[in-house]
Amino acid sequence: MIARHFKRALEDTLANRFVNAVTIMTIALTVMIVSAAVLVFLNASDWMSVWHQGTRIMAYLQPDAGGATTALQHSIESIEGVQSARFIPRDEGLRDLKARMEHPAALFENLLENPLPDAFEIQLKPSDGSWEQIEAVADRVRSLAEVEDVEYGRQWMVAVRRIAHLFQTLGLALMGLLLVAAIAIVANTTRLVIYSRQEEVEIMRLVGATERFIQAPFLIEGLLQGLFGAVGGIGILFAGFSALAVRIEQNGLAGVVTLRFLSIEQMALITVASMLVGWLGCYVALKQFLKL
Repeated sequence: MIARHFKRALEDTLANRFVNAVTIMTIALTVMIVSAAVLVFLNASDWMSVWHQGTRIMAYLQPDAGGATTALQHSIESIEGVQSARFIPRDEGLRDLKARMEHPAALFENLLENPLPDAFEIQLKPSDGSWEQIEAVADRVRSLAEVEDVEYGRQWMVAVRRIAHLFQTLGLALMGLLLVAAIAIVANTTRLVIYSRQEEVEIMRLVGATERFIQAPFLIEGLLQGLFGAVGGIGILFAGFSALAVRIEQNGLAGVVTLRFLSIEQMALITVASMLVGWLGCYVALKQFLKL
């Protein structure tokens, strides 16, 4: 019986090539956009995680705290989430600043004394690189009496978090709109197929066919549309991803920019969701026209 329903669904798909092709292309486009958003989010999360792990905190000391650096270092390294703390004397800090500047002479020629304070460069543990952990460590370090100020790029972190939250909200809204549009298009396609087979459906009802028997080919057709659309959308996305990866490698950025594609589990989940969209679109049309 199931094989018969599948055969009928395939026959309907082939008999209505144009409308089904439009539906499958729409689902494929939706899957591609949604999958691309997921892919960007995953890679952005990886990049942010790497950035978090490379984040360092600079603790600038009070002018009279130079004699207690050893005890202060132990206090900083005892804070949860801190991997190491390196003391940077003010003279070393000035030398490093001069070395990093391209033309330091004009800036330092009239400098009478070193304006930089002693400082500690604090490296966080790789596993503790979340936003909350960085801020918590910075607050703990700032609370030490010998510390005058703490710098860890907080303004940049806040700005990046706001942008990430904005993109996440917009992405979820776009995904919702695309899914609704895909369901509506599948439902309209199913309505056209039902119209073309309206007399056949009425005859089947007259001879005693159950509603489930009538519905099954249409619902299977929706599942097939979702399946073909998912395969097409993921395939297009993979082709674009491969082209981008080749371009990055040709430009010598393979070691700088690391990209990863969707996992097998994620692609399977997207495919199942796409098939569910196709099924739901058919169900909406059947509910309206067959009075389920």
